[in-house]
Amino acid sequence: MLTDLAQQIVRDGEGAQKLVAITVRGAVSEAAARKLGLAIANSPLVKTAIAGEDPNWGRIVAVVGRAGVAFDQARLSIWLGGERAAKDGVADPAFDEPAAARHMTGQEVDIAVEIGAGPGSATVWTCDLTHGYIEINADYRT
Repeated sequence: MLTDLAQQIVRDGEGAQKLVAITVRGAVSEAAARKLGLAIANSPLVKTAIAGEDPNWGRIVAVVGRAGVAFDQARLSIWLGGERAAKDGVADPAFDEPAAARHMTGQEVDIAVEIGAGPGSATVWTCDLTHGYIEINADYRT
């Protein structure tokens, strides 16, 4: 019930068009996984890539690297809608970018990150950052 409420709040974000689920696995703790998930969820570059339906997994890597969560780059893997974009810290040669881009055209986008540092996992939800957000927030003053 609380998960449903949390997702409704995200879907109702100003200008939001997509619900994004970010699952982090393999962190040293649940708290570390949540910290990393929230860093990805709050990244304007990741959120605008989602709005633009661009499977730019490099933006996720950049956030992972600066989030302050310990990990071994050689164990980093990233999935966009079930398509593995990075494996063992480098681009996955089997990455089906067109399939990942198709997934991103939907109203729900799934991102998964595995950092291989421990048993911690967490899922956080966010929305995309669209032109609509800018329009809504540029139209008024307090």
